[in-house]
Amino acid sequence: MIKGINHSIIEVSDTGSEYYERAILLIKPEYASVQRSILEKEAKTILRDMDAPSSFKIKKSRFKTFLIPILSALGGAAAAILIF
Repeated sequence: MIKGINHSIIEVSDTGSEYYERAILLIKPEYASVQRSILEKEAKTILRDMDAPSSFKIKKSRFKTFLIPILSALGGAAAAILIF
């Protein structure tokens, strides 16, 4: 919670991300006098480099962890049936 503090902010409506609709960035007081266009360009660069939330990555890796052994077991069972 922020009490009685004035900050300059940049609000980016077009984040270019499928995960994030809008971003609000607080500008450090020592950079408040920098040209607005430079700050907006840097904000868009930061947002463009952002990746999917970490919880999505974990779910994908868990899926791969379970899928590979299951497919290997099914392949081995199919090979055993074909041999005998």
